[in-house]
Amino acid sequence: MLVLLPPSEGKASSGRGAPLKPESLSLPGLAEARAAVLDELVELCAADEDKAREVLGLSEGLRGEIAKNTELRTAGARPAGEIYTGVLYDALDLASLEPAAKRRAARSLLVFSGLWGAVRVTDRIPSYRCSMGVRLPGLGALGAHWRAPMASVLPEAAGNGLVLDLRSSAYAAAWKPKGEIAGRTATVRVLHAPTRKVVSHFNKATKGRIVRSLLSGASTPGTPAELVEALRGLGYEVEAEAPARAGQAWSLDVLVDEIH
Repeated sequence: MLVLLPPSEGKASSGRGAPLKPESLSLPGLAEARAAVLDELVELCAADEDKAREVLGLSEGLRGEIAKNTELRTAGARPAGEIYTGVLYDALDLASLEPAAKRRAARSLLVFSGLWGAVRVTDRIPSYRCSMGVRLPGLGALGAHWRAPMASVLPEAAGNGLVLDLRSSAYAAAWKPKGEIAGRTATVRVLHAPTRKVVSHFNKATKGRIVRSLLSGASTPGTPAELVEALRGLGYEVEAEAPARAGQAWSLDVLVDEIH
């Protein structure tokens, strides 16, 4: 199983560990594209703080994030699973997983990123600020920048099993499963049952809880149909729509009334 996650907007501090080693990151086929974003982001933030704030879409109160970006090559690095915070990652709570579930997380979780493309939760990265929706002056829109390298690298990462896609639309733009991979991909929305609308907190927290439960389970679903049964077995109300034709993903709606 490969689980595609969005990053969190807020991130923990980098800490005092050894600095980033780009060559150590997973998915080495993304190295050239990563270097291009890293170079331009650091240069932009070091050269013109006001322009950088505009490009990155940051409020005045987040001006400090720009200084953080200038130090990406020298700041301490920590496992990505510790850097990403927020509602989804709080609910997932990687640190408290049992050892077997932590090993599954290291193999299965892939966090998409405007800066790194995608990283494993064990990859050591510094804290940064650069969303997939950013358009850098030199590289252009990051979603488009990542499409070609992702198309080369992600099919191998997907393996032969279930692909569980929990990304938001901005991050989904960087890679869309195609062909037979799409047929074993399940995209999941979490809807507030009374209104049938996506509510941010319900959506993120429930996705984190779902991933935690799947990692902690005795068996791992291998197909979208098995995922539907697994989620129903966990007590979730699930509405599933199988692909209408080849090359399309399954669509799953998980309906929730409240977060426990």
